[in-house]
Amino acid sequence: MELKKMAMICCACKADSFIRREPVYEGFRKTGERIFCVSCGHEYASEGDVPYTTTAKPNLFTDADRSRRVALFQDDEKGRNCRHCRHFVVNPFIQRCGLRHIEVQATDGCDDFQARSAEGVDEDPLARTFKSP
Repeated sequence: MELKKMAMICCACKADSFIRREPVYEGFRKTGERIFCVSCGHEYASEGDVPYTTTAKPNLFTDADRSRRVALFQDDEKGRNCRHCRHFVVNPFIQRCGLRHIEVQATDGCDDFQARSAEGVDEDPLARTFKSP
C-alpha cells in the first residue's frame, strides 16, 4: 500500500497544515475522494492541485559518524540455542529438552547442544512416526 502524503502549505490560508481526505460514495460504492485543508477547510479540486511540502531532511551525520556494528555473539555461538538443537521438543503447552527432560525456552542454551540436521524432519522422532511410506 502506498503511503499518501499529508503535509502541505495551504493556498487559501497560507498555513503549514495537513490534508483531510473524505470519501465520495455513489450508493454503497466508493467513487473518489475529496481533499480539504485541515486548518481552514479549503477544498482542492484534485490531487495535483495540493501544494505538498517537499522539505528534505537535513543530513546532519555522515557515514563516519555512525558507530561500528556491534557483534554480540562469536561465530560458534550463533544459533547455539535450544530452538536449533536436535533435542528441542515443541508442544503447544510446553517446550522441553528431549535429552535432559526439563522445560526450556527457545532462546535457552546448554553445553549439550547438538545441531539439527539440514532436513530436520528425519531426526524428529514424532515426524518419523507420521511420515508416509
